[in-house]
Amino acid sequence: MDSALASAAAIADQRQKIEQYRHILASVLSSSPPDIAQAKRFLNHMVSDEVPLVVSRQLLQTFAQELGKLEPDSQKEVAHYALTQIQPRVVSFEEQVVVIREKLAELYESEQQWSRAAQMLSGIDLDSGIRMLDDTNKLSKCVQIARLYLEDDDAVNAEAFINKASFLVTNSNQEVLNLQYRVCYARILDLKRKFLEAALRYYGISQIEQRQIGDEEIDENALDQALSAAITCTILAGAGPQRSRVLATLYKDERCSKLKIYPILQKVFLERILRKPEIDAFAEELKPHQKALLPDKSTVLDRAMIEHNLLAASKLYTNISFDELGTLLGIDPRKAEKIASRMICEDRMRGSIDQVEAVIHFEDDTEGLQQWDQQIAGLCQALNDILDSMSSKGIAIPV
Repeated sequence: MDSALASAAAIADQRQKIEQYRHILASVLSSSPPDIAQAKRFLNHMVSDEVPLVVSRQLLQTFAQELGKLEPDSQKEVAHYALTQIQPRVVSFEEQVVVIREKLAELYESEQQWSRAAQMLSGIDLDSGIRMLDDTNKLSKCVQIARLYLEDDDAVNAEAFINKASFLVTNSNQEVLNLQYRVCYARILDLKRKFLEAALRYYGISQIEQRQIGDEEIDENALDQALSAAITCTILAGAGPQRSRVLATLYKDERCSKLKIYPILQKVFLERILRKPEIDAFAEELKPHQKALLPDKSTVLDRAMIEHNLLAASKLYTNISFDELGTLLGIDPRKAEKIASRMICEDRMRGSIDQVEAVIHFEDDTEGLQQWDQQIAGLCQALNDILDSMSSKGIAIPV
């Protein structure tokens, strides 16, 4: 190998030199079993000062494109070695590094090593001054990396690339990419337990009317999944007025009545207390992160169901003792008091707490609605008086 490389390096004619190197490379890649040591020697020679840059670029490009001929384990070892050896001169071999990283990413993706594949692609410099990429290519790479991280439920790294994509997507007319971006963003919000925001994103996706976007066909099952995800996230969101508005929107959507999750949506919207069998049935449909433990040792689902049942109880009772509330919610009375006080402080529930008597007093919205009605009636009466006054003075009233 060393003598063959030395003789190739001594050839003066550039075209003959390249052909000789190609012949050596072909023999290295076609050897069975693959000779890793020879492949590494070839790489060392290519990045050395013995080979002109114009020659080494062409040979390394060919080497990168034909890496797939090696067995997966050999391919990974040689590719990682190549990246390490090229690193000191990476500015000179940017295109070759991109091909090697993309080949490695494809290999890791085929092995379902999603994060490793994403790491390979994230090493590509999208803002290089040498390789001028348009915004569509940058957006495509950012979305692809985010999708790979999301396969491993890695919301932190996925969010970093979706944030980069957010600066590019506004000017993008690539509908498929834009849709993939929207799905990734919704999944990130879901994983970060920003359930209400995620629900709105999922619901927006479920309302897509087109059934063909570019080369991608949108089937009804995918839209139903997005709608189900919107319902699930809304139910898991913290109880309060905002959640109630989203629940109302979903409940009025005729498509929801056909979904398996509809019965629990109906009960949550109608503010009925949910019993353990219903909660357990709902839990079976949840993803792992939606059942994750919180610092107080309860789960995301536990918190959502307790808050919902507490809000439902506030519609049934004028007041209730801590002990009775704890029994109703299936938790310790002190925990029930703590949750109720937090919801009242955050304006998610109307009421007051009498700690001396250990009683929670609930307030309904009837008084507020009556006041609202009175204000509207007052406004209408004032407008009517103005019209009567104009009429008595002979002023024409525009209709």
